[in-house]
Amino acid sequence: MTLRIALKDGEKVVLNGAVLRSVGRTELLVESRAALLRGREIMTPEEARTPAQQLYFHTMMAYIDPDQVERHQQGIVECLGQVARLLASEDANRVAMNFAGHAAGMQYYRALADCRQLIALERAALDDADAAALAASVPLTAAA
Repeated sequence: MTLRIALKDGEKVVLNGAVLRSVGRTELLVESRAALLRGREIMTPEEARTPAQQLYFHTMMAYIDPDQVERHQQGIVECLGQVARLLASEDANRVAMNFAGHAAGMQYYRALADCRQLIALERAALDDADAAALAASVPLTAAA
C-alpha cells in the first residue's frame, strides 16, 4: 500500500530516523513500510516539559530510533507512571490503557495518537489546577 504525503515548502518529515526538509512544494510516495513522522508530529526535547509531553517524546523516539528502543521504552514506563498519577480521571485511564497496549505491541505510531489525547487531558487538568490556585490566592473582599 502506497502512502502519499504532500509537504509545504520548508516542512520537515522524519523518515526512518532521517530528517528531511522539503524545498518547494513536494509530494512523496512511500511504497514500503517505514517509520515516518510529519513535521507537526515531531517534538523536540525542549518542548517535552510536562509528563505527557515527555511520554510523547519517548514514544516518538522509540518509533524513529529502533536501535535505542530499550532505552526509550524505559522512559515510556517512567513517564506513563507519572502521567497516571497526575491524571486520575476515567477518560485518562482509558486512554492510558490504550496507549499501554499500543506501546507494549510496539505500535508506536498508534501510541503517539493516544499521547496527543493524554497531552490534551493533561493541559485541561493543569489549566483547572492553575485556575483553582489563582482563585484561592485572590483575597475575598468584604461585602458593603
